[in-house]
Amino acid sequence: MRLLLDLGNTRLKWALQDDAARDWLARGTAAWEAGMEGVLAEAWRGRPAVSQVLGASVVDAGRETQIARCVTQIFGRVPSWVRTPAMAGGVRNGYAEPARLGVDRFLAMLAAHADALGDCILVGVGTALTLDALTAGGEHLGGLIAPGPQLMQRSLLGATARVRPQGPGRVVEAADNTADAVTSGCWLAAAALVERFAARMSARLGGAALVAIDGGDADALIRLLPGPVRRRHDSVLHGLAVWARAAGAAR
Repeated sequence: MRLLLDLGNTRLKWALQDDAARDWLARGTAAWEAGMEGVLAEAWRGRPAVSQVLGASVVDAGRETQIARCVTQIFGRVPSWVRTPAMAGGVRNGYAEPARLGVDRFLAMLAAHADALGDCILVGVGTALTLDALTAGGEHLGGLIAPGPQLMQRSLLGATARVRPQGPGRVVEAADNTADAVTSGCWLAAAALVERFAARMSARLGGAALVAIDGGDADALIRLLPGPVRRRHDSVLHGLAVWARAAGAAR
């Protein structure tokens, strides 16, 4: 039994997986807030013993230590943190300095390659909006990072004195009030970036590639995109599972 951990900017996601199975035996999430360790302890208490704890983190060392302490107290295991390699599982990191690519993005590519998505554009939409182009052969052609739509909105409101919506807005083509104008501008900007990246990378990917989206705001962004888009779930956790199987096979 293994415990997989995805430490994201907004929340932690976890899954328990039997060594011989692909499906989760249990899974859950916890937001970064006071009392988080108690939430995890309650969720994990009484679970089967684990032989391995594997984690991916885009947060600071302090929060990694916090989670490691909680895992050790409940399961008696110390997490192993995956760091971004130059190549693994048939995926070749496209960064000039491979370690600088976010491990979450690499693991999402690892999961996509293992699932044989073919030539694809992988989009992660949460606190940040990430885009990566991956060939069917596992070559990472590079990517982009931008603020996620909700972070765009908070940044705009925090940096302006008179942009003060009276309530939540809707996404429309042309707004006649500030709330809709802010919401629409940020969400449509994110959608436009995905469309542009996919169009510009199409030649290097041999034509129109599959767009696959994951993340907390994926469902909202999908509704704004034309053409077929595939919804992905738990890409980082699935990438960790692929990593674990590959490491086990190599031993």
